[in-house]
Amino acid sequence: MGPSRAALVADVAALIARLADGSRDDAARDQLLEEVLAWQRARVEPYGRIVSSWEAAEAGPSELSLLRAPAVPTDVFRFARVAAHSAELDVRVFRTSGTTAQGRGEHCLRDLSLYEKAAEAAARHALFPDLGRDGAMALCVLGPRDGVARDSSLSFMLDRFDRWFGQGQSTFAWRGDARSGELDVEALVTALARAQQSGEPLALLGTSFAFVHADDALGIKRFSLPTGSRLMQTGGFKGRSREVEPVAMRAMLRARYGLRDAQIVAEYGMTELSSQMYETTLRDALRGGEIGPRRLWVPGWVRATPVDPETLAGVPEGEVGILRIDDLANLDTACAIQTSDRARRVGDGIEVLGRAPGATPRGCSIAVDAALGG
Repeated sequence: MGPSRAALVADVAALIARLADGSRDDAARDQLLEEVLAWQRARVEPYGRIVSSWEAAEAGPSELSLLRAPAVPTDVFRFARVAAHSAELDVRVFRTSGTTAQGRGEHCLRDLSLYEKAAEAAARHALFPDLGRDGAMALCVLGPRDGVARDSSLSFMLDRFDRWFGQGQSTFAWRGDARSGELDVEALVTALARAQQSGEPLALLGTSFAFVHADDALGIKRFSLPTGSRLMQTGGFKGRSREVEPVAMRAMLRARYGLRDAQIVAEYGMTELSSQMYETTLRDALRGGEIGPRRLWVPGWVRATPVDPETLAGVPEGEVGILRIDDLANLDTACAIQTSDRARRVGDGIEVLGRAPGATPRGCSIAVDAALGG
């Protein structure tokens, strides 16, 4: 019969809590992933189809591990409901960016508790490691609050950051609604000037292109943020207006806000995931250790694997593949997610190299076809 949902929620929550300090127990993670993936196979129809198709191609289930089975490509979330529960049990539906309902993927959540546990644990470890359990600092978010952008997983997360790390006193530098609103430059300048004058550190949080638009709007203004400040940028570097390379982006941010390179941290997250990965630079700097190559720290309850775009099998360390992510916090949807992002292993982390060019990789196309019943 297998474990109940309640038992799996408790087991995943316990693993997140145990590994929140950055420690690892990959054997325990993989064992729990096998249990959750088996539970999802029986309840998440698109994923069940993918696994059945794979087993047929592999000549029967035998002793095959579900960790080797193809993951659910992100494209599937645009065309099918990926959830272990019915729609009336949804407490929140996060949607990908896009202009039409058909073009937007949906991540349908029955429960936000695992999302919150994973998001807080990862951010506390990698982005706010110096705060302590009861510490707080000033936050300035270059985007709308959760109540304005109800279908944005990023707005949800940053709104929770206000509660966890900003004690409800954060600045949300945004005017209007989520889709037709705009950056509130006056509020941003006020937050920056306040930090500069008070000497109290400030955390700037937003998408890469929110910072590009801020840079355009700020003109000749330059700031020198206090020691202990940091900046989190997320999302790609290619926008509707232009493309900015990561190295150029960091140079722009250093010049504008008076930050050191190590204080600028990229976050990797997706609407289809409940967990996030952060670059290690800030934590390395705060611990006084050597700052290695830029790479994403993978939380202990997450499995990140660059895979071959044809076979979807893992590639050797150092080689470039497309990134598969197994996220235990995705209990009610699909833990196994196949992205279209190019990536490789770098030491103990992952380097993401941008989207795979052109069409969906062949292995993902096959998985999409299977998920949709083709």
